[in-house]
Amino acid sequence: MKILVTDRDGNKQILEADTSSTLMEIIRDEGIDIEAACGGCCACATCHVYIDDKWLNRIDPIDDDEESMLDQAFDVKKNSRLSCQIHLNEELDGLELELAPE
Repeated sequence: MKILVTDRDGNKQILEADTSSTLMEIIRDEGIDIEAACGGCCACATCHVYIDDKWLNRIDPIDDDEESMLDQAFDVKKNSRLSCQIHLNEELDGLELELAPE
């Protein structure tokens, strides 16, 4: 499966992904500049991304822990999510997102 990532410079990259990883792991492992300081434990907001609106209803709903972390993030929008909390599945093939500002 593939995901389309727009980095902070506006460059678009198509990444190969698998369903055994989170979105954050795919982005990080491809060498794209995403801090992910807590390593995916939902204990920071350094993997903050903006999910393209057409994909929002296909990903799992935000839970209380993620919402709490996003409350501490900068530049939060209605389509903000923590990429460490998005578990990939076949329905997300073609997912489009943009990295939030640092």
